[in-house]
Amino acid sequence: MAFYAYILASAPYGTLYTGSTDDLSRRLYEHREKIRPGFTAKYDVTRLVWYEPYETREGAFRRERRIKEWRRRWKVELIESVNPTWTDLYDEIMSPLGFR
Repeated sequence: MAFYAYILASAPYGTLYTGSTDDLSRRLYEHREKIRPGFTAKYDVTRLVWYEPYETREGAFRRERRIKEWRRRWKVELIESVNPTWTDLYDEIMSPLGFR
């Protein structure tokens, strides 16, 4: 089983949200459909702009917590290091080829 740390954005350079999960596709669906009330539903933060797989839940959670402590500029730099156009990666992970 894989675990993931991820960053969502409302739009390029918009509001950011950092999370971690053991089921990225399910969690993204919950964010997109606003199934759970909260920050992402309130601010329409649904675009997956960065994610990173981990072997353990603890690893993904630690990465999430570290990123949440970062300055916004550092988060933007992390996103743009792998996704310079802020493309929504949802279709990439939902494709038959699966996760990277």
